[in-house]
Amino acid sequence: MQSSNPVFSRTEGFNGKGGTGYAGFEQPSYGGPLTTEPFTHAGSGNGRMSIDSVVQKSAITLGVLVLVAAATWIGTGNVLVTNDFTGTVEIDNDKLSMLYTLSLVGALGGFVLAMVNSFKKVVSPALVIAYAALEGLFVGAMSKTFQLAFGEGVVTGAVLGTIAAVGGTLAAYKFFNIQVGNKFRKWVIAMMFGFVAVTMLDVLLGVFGGNEIGFNGFGGLGLIMSFVGLALGVLMLILDFDFVERGIAAGLPERESWRAAFGLTVTIIWIYIELLRIMAILRGND
Repeated sequence: MQSSNPVFSRTEGFNGKGGTGYAGFEQPSYGGPLTTEPFTHAGSGNGRMSIDSVVQKSAITLGVLVLVAAATWIGTGNVLVTNDFTGTVEIDNDKLSMLYTLSLVGALGGFVLAMVNSFKKVVSPALVIAYAALEGLFVGAMSKTFQLAFGEGVVTGAVLGTIAAVGGTLAAYKFFNIQVGNKFRKWVIAMMFGFVAVTMLDVLLGVFGGNEIGFNGFGGLGLIMSFVGLALGVLMLILDFDFVERGIAAGLPERESWRAAFGLTVTIIWIYIELLRIMAILRGND
């Protein structure tokens, strides 16, 4: 069974298969002993992927994302300005339009690079970092617009919630020794595709028909969908942890740590976006 994250499906080691390019190695069963035979892989270098290498590459990728998001936030300046004639605080529409544009550029650019990175047979660290930079542009611009619309606290709450969700999921995965079986994978994958299909349908109805259902809105149905999306993000994170472990057990080259970092970044962004929507909807209903 392949990972729900298409990033990991491009490398056999992440899916519990012994790749033909890995000399002297046969993929053990999950949790089984690792081989001590020599490892070689064309163009892979001398190292194997490890927890440390995955953490390091993930730190680089997420660090770039956060830095670009912060630069976008600061660089766009103060959108709220004081009217010299009335003394009231107003929104600078030019800066607001710029935020929307940056958000759109980051989202579309990130989507394109996500597809490229997902389907590349050989992972490219440069493209992974470029993806993180574009997503940082999207996250920074979108977060600022959300704070303008729903007030201070929504972004901070979403950031802290994301850290708690990732840390709590990792702790539960390790301490409770969560076993990822085939049925669990199938259900999570099916729910993920169903969720994406429903949200995309709502977008298409809004664009072409003008009668969207409200799955992506900021009402009660939107809140329910965001909680469902958050739960799916946590479940996908569990799958990602499992497939990273399988990749390490399969003795993948260290370069594949970039693919692991990319896959984890995709899921973490998913979780953050859902939490940001939840915070915004709850704030809007106060």
